[in-house]
Amino acid sequence: MPATALVLGGDLGGTSSRIVVADAEGNVVGRGAAAGGNPTSHPASAAANFGQALHAALAGLDPAAVKAGVVGMAGGVALARPDVAAQFEAAWKGAGLTAEPEYIGDLEVAFASGTPEPDGTVLIAGTGSNAGLVQNHQLIRTVGGHGWLLGDDGSGFWLGREAVRSLLRALDLREPLGLLGEAVAQALVPHFDEHATATREGFDALRDEVVRTVNSRSPVLLAELAPTVITTYEQGDETSDALVKRAAELLTETVAGLKTTSDMGPMVLAGSVAGESSPVGRLIRKHFAGEVRTARDGVGGATWLALGTLDPALATRENHTRLVS
Repeated sequence: MPATALVLGGDLGGTSSRIVVADAEGNVVGRGAAAGGNPTSHPASAAANFGQALHAALAGLDPAAVKAGVVGMAGGVALARPDVAAQFEAAWKGAGLTAEPEYIGDLEVAFASGTPEPDGTVLIAGTGSNAGLVQNHQLIRTVGGHGWLLGDDGSGFWLGREAVRSLLRALDLREPLGLLGEAVAQALVPHFDEHATATREGFDALRDEVVRTVNSRSPVLLAELAPTVITTYEQGDETSDALVKRAAELLTETVAGLKTTSDMGPMVLAGSVAGESSPVGRLIRKHFAGEVRTARDGVGGATWLALGTLDPALATRENHTRLVS
C-alpha cells in the first residue's frame, strides 16, 4: 500500500451529496458537498450533484491517490439501470478517479456511523423507514424500505400523511380541528382562517383546498409535516400523541421482522424520526433492551468502511472515532 494512499467515502441522500477524502490514518484531507444525489428521487440531477461533490472534495489532491472508495446512497437500486449507472460512472471518472467505487445502501452507512462493531441491526426512520441486519459490516437482510406508496410505516412521510388524514376526518365530521388539525391546515393553506370552519361551507372549502394542495405536490413532501406532529405532541395534543405512539409501534414491528436476538450486537438508530430528541425515537429506545446507539456522520461511516476496504487493519476504533464524531 503506497504511503500516500487515500480513501474516499460518500453519503448520497435525498437532500445532499457529501464526500470525504481521508488518508490512511483517518485524517480528513478533503470535503465536498452538493445537492441531493439519490438517483430515485433526483433522477435528472443526482449524478451531476455527485460529480460536483467529488470535484470539491478532491480539490488540490491527486485523484489517482484514492485507492478505495465506498459510497452509500438511498435509492441505490436505481443503479441497476444501465443509463443511471453510466451517469454515475461518468461522474466518478470525470473527477479523475481510477479506483473502482463500491456502492452500498444507506443502512450499511448508518450502521457503520453508529458503531465499529461488525454485527448488529440498524433502523432508519426519516422521510422513509427501513431496517436491516448487518454481519461482518455487510447488510444481509432488510425489512421495510418499500417507499412511500407501499410502506415506510412509522416514517416522517407516514406521520405527515396521517396528520392530513386526521384533519380531513375532522372536516368531514364537522368536528373541532384541535392543535394538530389547525397546525396542518395552516401549513398547507397559509390563508386558512380558523373561524372559517364555523359553517358547513367553511368546512367543505377548507377540506377541498387541503386535498387540492396535497395532490398538487410530490407525495413524499408530506414528510415535511412530521415536525408539526412532534411540536403538537409536545403541546399535549391527543391526536399527535396517538400518532407518535403508533409510529413507534410500527417501527418496532419493522425491526421485529428481522427476527434477531439481543446478543446479535448493538442496534443503531438513524434518521430524524428515530433521533434522540424525537418522542418516537425515545419510545423506540425504551422498547428495546440491550445496546442502542445513535447513527452519527454517515459520510464518516462510509469513509471508515473505505479504510477497511483498503486494508482491514486500518478500520480501527480510533479511526472510527476520528471520522464519525
